[in-house]
Amino acid sequence: MVFLRGFGGGEDGRRLFADGVWLRAPQPGDFPEWSGLREQSRNFLQPWEPLWPRDELTRGSFRRRLRRHAREMREDRSFPFFIFRSGDDRLLGGATLSNIRRGVAQTCSLGYWMGEPYAGQGYMSRAVTALLAFAYSDLNLHRVEAACLPHNGPSIRLLQKAGFEREGYARGYLRIAGEWQDHLLFAKLAGDPEASGSRLEEPAELNASICSAATMTWRGQKETL
Repeated sequence: MVFLRGFGGGEDGRRLFADGVWLRAPQPGDFPEWSGLREQSRNFLQPWEPLWPRDELTRGSFRRRLRRHAREMREDRSFPFFIFRSGDDRLLGGATLSNIRRGVAQTCSLGYWMGEPYAGQGYMSRAVTALLAFAYSDLNLHRVEAACLPHNGPSIRLLQKAGFEREGYARGYLRIAGEWQDHLLFAKLAGDPEASGSRLEEPAELNASICSAATMTWRGQKETL
């Protein structure tokens, strides 16, 4: 695994690096590329996410999300990242470590979304590898959880390849695409074996999110971060 951590000034300066990708917190200047990628991927993403509000892709909505992110990072409640391709710095998607619980739990939830043009090319696997290292080493978390729709086979395989273990089945767990839907529950502990490598390839049909964290962060429908 190739992974480095870098820190600049403040939370927006934190960058994570893995083979072929790098990650940092969303910034105001990301709006045009983010909104364009989300619009281009609308039909690809919507079946796997909460319903998009009418102002989903507006600049005002984006600014509100950034304010919420800044507050939650300061409060050690969530850490959102955008995923960029090394070489040309193209925005590929996003991922979030959210719902951080300290005390005796030391746990968080992992969620992500990938733009349709970049799915199935191994980028998300590498990003998840970097996020797990950050969660265990920098945030000192013990456990990372994820929830996946039972019919999202590609995301299930991605989680398994990353070293997550299936732990349960939750009925009506999250409201996705306007319906309360069951989810499979996964987790990976800090002491679990490493994933098989940072070059894991997702199937081409890999869809939007493994759990609600990333999608709800950018939707504003439910603040679980």
